[in-house]
Amino acid sequence: MTTEHLPTYTKSQLALRNGNDKPEIWIAYQGLIYDVTKSRLWRNGKHYEHWAGQDLTHELKDAPHSIWVFDKFTAIGKLI
Repeated sequence: MTTEHLPTYTKSQLALRNGNDKPEIWIAYQGLIYDVTKSRLWRNGKHYEHWAGQDLTHELKDAPHSIWVFDKFTAIGKLI
């Protein structure tokens, strides 16, 4: 996947996509932003003890899955 032409977003812009402030539900991982709005596991902007609208890079080590889970979602931007 090529990511050089993806739009960039700040942490503040990402934070608004938490499932409450705006209808989109986004999360970031390793500098990429993923839209998880359609995932039934991210309803209302939360997934177990994880919250949308933030960078979850450091939280993946506590998850019962690995990086392959991001293959299910499309990267829609880059976090700056």
